[in-house]
Amino acid sequence: MRFETRSDAGRRLADRLAELGLTDVVVLALPRGGVPVALEVARRLAAPLDLVMVRKIGAPGHEELAAGAVVDGEQPELVLNTDIVRAYGIDAAYLDRERERQLTEIARRRALYLHGRPRAAVAGRTAIVVDDGVATGATVRAALQAVRRAQPRKLVLAVPVADSKVLTRLAAEADQIVCLHPTESLRSVGQFYRDFSQVDDAEVIAMLADAGLVEH
Repeated sequence: MRFETRSDAGRRLADRLAELGLTDVVVLALPRGGVPVALEVARRLAAPLDLVMVRKIGAPGHEELAAGAVVDGEQPELVLNTDIVRAYGIDAAYLDRERERQLTEIARRRALYLHGRPRAAVAGRTAIVVDDGVATGATVRAALQAVRRAQPRKLVLAVPVADSKVLTRLAAEADQIVCLHPTESLRSVGQFYRDFSQVDDAEVIAMLADAGLVEH
């Protein structure tokens, strides 16, 4: 399976989700790549759209290697990749500094994207966490754990494509996983899209504003 764009993937994912008869839904996108996917889901399900903001904590000297991830919220969630933390001898002081640095960036982006609008209500509802794909699963796992703290009635992870082994590990974090294309050979999420160009801040802002789906 190959998707033309993130919006194409979102429409296909929305078709699958619409078959499930989910009720009282709130859609939570992982910026930035998850927003165009989640927008199509929210439109199809006539559901509010909000963001779950996740930032990776890179290993010292290897910023692309995820030692963990942090998620915003009333109680910010820190999820660690313990194998990486041990392998690189990462101490608590480094993790504390990076946690605060990434939370500052998360706060900046939330203000930029949502202009102070309150978070969508999650407690007691069906929360669908959406991204454009799952490779290592570190950021998605952090997002799911943070959303779980908000006490949704049901927690669903919905993605167009994912590494099937990672999905198995994520099964304990969600009540249901919807993935159009689980695969054993995922080198990168982008390989399953014809157009996987970066989504910039201006596009995210425009999509959220045009959709009018964020709850006020």
